[in-house]
Amino acid sequence: MIRLPLLCAAGVMVLLAGCAAQTIKSAEELDETTGMTVGALQEPIEFVQTAQNAALANAKRASFAYLGPVEWDRMGAITYGLWIHVAPGNDLQVGNILSRGAVTLALDDGPMTLTPMETPAGFHGPYKPVVSWGQTAYFEVNEEMLKRMAASRKLVLDFKSADLSSTVDFFPSHDTSATLTEFARARGITGD
Repeated sequence: MIRLPLLCAAGVMVLLAGCAAQTIKSAEELDETTGMTVGALQEPIEFVQTAQNAALANAKRASFAYLGPVEWDRMGAITYGLWIHVAPGNDLQVGNILSRGAVTLALDDGPMTLTPMETPAGFHGPYKPVVSWGQTAYFEVNEEMLKRMAASRKLVLDFKSADLSSTVDFFPSHDTSATLTEFARARGITGD
């Protein structure tokens, strides 16, 4: 007869082993419309507006921003992009994210001004907008930029405000380094 405490201990060990093996993974799927293989995160990285900007606007509901890297592979021709979505709240509003110089990514080694890009024709994105009234766009990146993002401890999204008088800063709600490093590794961008 097996004792109940031994069964409980065995169950706990199996659960702990499962938790230890859990990692953040990127997803890959075939876009049937375009015939491309699309690599992305299982869900985008969430960013929250700084408390300082929210307090200035006397906000009741804060804005959020979301960022997700994308790899498009069309029979070996690989391109990269960043999907960005802004879900506005009642705080300081961002301007048009498609305007020139409207979005900057601040990293440890300095800022990167992002340039909007067109997605492949017929492409249905791997990420879904959080709110229908938000702004969504894709921005150009390359392997080197993705490596810089993964290596950076600092990752801040800066948007020009709607009145163009200031910037609206968004900080990640969790550490992004492991997530972006896993994406880069899964896509073969790093040799790890």
